[in-house]
Amino acid sequence: MGFGRALICSLMVIFSYRQVLVNGQDLTDGFYSVACPLAESIVRATVAAAFFVQPNIAPGLLKLHYSDCFVEGCDGSVLISGPNTEKTAAANLNLGGFEVIEDIKRQIELVCPGVVSCADILASAARDSVVLTNGSSWDVKSGRKDGRVSLAANVDLPFENVSITSLLKFFAAHGLNTEDFVALLGRHTIGTAACKFVTDTISIDLTIDPLFLTTLQTSCPIEEDDGSSPVTLDMGSELVFDSSILTSTLSENAALMTNNNKNLFAILDDILKTVTNLAQKQRLKKALATVSFNMSVIGVKTGVYGEIRKSCSKAN
Repeated sequence: MGFGRALICSLMVIFSYRQVLVNGQDLTDGFYSVACPLAESIVRATVAAAFFVQPNIAPGLLKLHYSDCFVEGCDGSVLISGPNTEKTAAANLNLGGFEVIEDIKRQIELVCPGVVSCADILASAARDSVVLTNGSSWDVKSGRKDGRVSLAANVDLPFENVSITSLLKFFAAHGLNTEDFVALLGRHTIGTAACKFVTDTISIDLTIDPLFLTTLQTSCPIEEDDGSSPVTLDMGSELVFDSSILTSTLSENAALMTNNNKNLFAILDDILKTVTNLAQKQRLKKALATVSFNMSVIGVKTGVYGEIRKSCSKAN
């Protein structure tokens, strides 16, 4: 019972959904090898420096990339600042890592002005951040253009009444399968969520371990918190990429649960089999790398359909 609830709420935390087309055919390896050969090394070094000072930047960049790709495609639109932009939507208020992307862009503009897109920078930075937490790398093809549109109204995050089956159908529509679904749950092994996403667990869930419940109550005191404070999702190893979030979910000690969709898991045996399989660390690493690559080419803009921003926080 707790397992099914954990699956639903876990995915709600990370994604803002909107129908986009899978593209990416025009993306290539080594896209900047001639025009800006230092681009990848600048991204890697800047992310590593930020991670050394603030390890939580790793899950922040990964979440930022995913939030970008499911609204208008992977076009850097979530990076644009201003009234009513994507970053002002309720679902995106806890996003972080913007300053790291802007710093990378500033450095690249000094050596290769007008060449490297913010969308490509974000895609590479997300990959490099996972590697720093002992996760697997994946191929990041480049050539994305930056989008010109960023509207909070386009950020449509499903809330408590969305079922697991509905989410699976959504993923299937984007070419993503059950293993992708579970791998994205597993990526919560690094990072935090807002306390508002665990209030049901703290208030009414009597099925989880009492010691774990006490830890949640201490992290998110209901009477004192407005729900925006962060809570660690994978307690004990939140800065290392491993599979403990899945084993915790199986034992109903996952931080993200909700009291809706009870017993749905009983009819979704394929999810249980997938979670059990990916609960082995190396399998989860491989699965996340695969789905991260697939997601990084969702709805990309190339050619005349986008631009190369001078600053990631505003359109040209």
